Amino acid sequence: MRLSVVILKPSKYDHDQFVERFTRGFMPNSTLAHIVGCTPALIDGVDIDVYGIDEYVETSLEYLKRLDSARGTRTLVALVGVQSHQFQRALDLGAYALGRGCLSVIGGPHVMTCDTAAFHGRGLSFALAEAEVIWRDILRDAVRGELQPVYGNSRPWQDRLEPITVTPPTPRQLRSYVTPLLGLYPARGCPFNCTFCSVVKIAGHKVRSQPIESTLESIRRAAAAGVRWIMFTSDNFNKYPEAEDLLQGIIDERLAVKLFVQCDTQVERQEDLIALLGRAGCTSIFMGVESLNSQTLRAVNKRHNKPEQYERLIRLCRRHGIGAHFSNIIGFPSDTEESVGDNLRILKQLGPEWASFYVLCPIPGTEQYDDMRAQGAIVETNLDRFDATCLTWRHPHFNDQSARALLSACYRGFYDSRKLASYFFDAGQSGQMTAAVGSAAMWGFNRYCAWQGMHPMSGGIGRVRLDRAADYAALRRTRFDIDLAPLPQSRSLEADNRAIVRVVRQEAQTIH
Repeated sequence: MRLSVVILKPSKYDHDQFVERFTRGFMPNSTLAHIVGCTPALIDGVDIDVYGIDEYVETSLEYLKRLDSARGTRTLVALVGVQSHQFQRALDLGAYALGRGCLSVIGGPHVMTCDTAAFHGRGLSFALAEAEVIWRDILRDAVRGELQPVYGNSRPWQDRLEPITVTPPTPRQLRSYVTPLLGLYPARGCPFNCTFCSVVKIAGHKVRSQPIESTLESIRRAAAAGVRWIMFTSDNFNKYPEAEDLLQGIIDERLAVKLFVQCDTQVERQEDLIALLGRAGCTSIFMGVESLNSQTLRAVNKRHNKPEQYERLIRLCRRHGIGAHFSNIIGFPSDTEESVGDNLRILKQLGPEWASFYVLCPIPGTEQYDDMRAQGAIVETNLDRFDATCLTWRHPHFNDQSARALLSACYRGFYDSRKLASYFFDAGQSGQMTAAVGSAAMWGFNRYCAWQGMHPMSGGIGRVRLDRAADYAALRRTRFDIDLAPLPQSRSLEADNRAIVRVVRQEAQTIH
């Protein structure tokens, strides 16, 4: 007997209830590649065949044949990286796989942070912890032919990440995306406790890392396979203790890749790290500035963001050849159409190279979601809509239509003709005309998406419509006895993690 392991990143249902698919994906999923890398070739004497599938870029339904259990082979379908807006699609794929004799398990942010007990005991399993903690147990049970209903209920993550070397994407997989890019997790965890974010319940407050050599080996293999960009998916790369050693290793080995990292805005205090990032080939730092209003930031417990420091932050990045990417949220409770316009005006004056915008979404499992639900403020009942592109709660000044219009206006307003001209002017000063061409392409893509009413980060380009939610509705009703998954209760933090949260909140009060 062989074990066939299908590791599948589910897509979502769009507003017309079609499965979102694209001819070219915008960004490959890091969790998918990571769990493929976690999967051994042999377990308990049984050979394992592993297949990684990103549903967002599957433009025919042939991949569904992988979700069949063939004679002589037991098939495990692992639905990974599932966020709340992908949960209903994951349930449907799980029901589809179970109906074809497969075993199936769902993991990711939604099931780690939300109560899924109503779905337990119906054939589908749920992974409530990081893959490294439970993946081998799941594989062993799959070999035996029966999964437990729940894995990882008592231990969500490890103290230190295991050394995982990620298998590079194939040429076919690389061609499925706009950019030949691979995402890696050198570290996980976030020391902050923003009320709208679920990261601390997924990865904890302690920043944990894997051995540097494992990350370097993943980069070496990726570069040899044709990957040209590495995205470090860690939420706070500048809080990663071994960041400088990793970057120096990339420099010393002259690895032919460009880097894209995520940092919190406190990286403004770390010019040496920014300089090292520039020398290692980093072209962009993504930062969650969220708002340029200090009172708004304090209200969501993001006091560590200091808008008065953003101008210096942009200058530091630019000094070392790095573009600053500012991520913004519109639709905080105090926001009005006028204040959103003011925020955009100031943002354009600051002049980061790139900006992205999202509608405030109470993500299930977060403190903000719990508060809004208790107040009866959440009005959307379809989890597919909890994707930060539309309004899911009762805002004092906006409705869904006006919030969407503001979202589109922010993209059009930031990516205007002056921004396009600035890319070529800056390139003329620095002599990096190739970078200007790439920036211009991104400018055009953002303008196109705003014109189409599509979010630039929705998944990719070249929308393909093959199947829709109605095709799986009967499966969902038969297996789970629902038409729509109800809005969930949040899972409670463990006692020791609650204590950490209290300490972090106390420390946050003293940040200056």
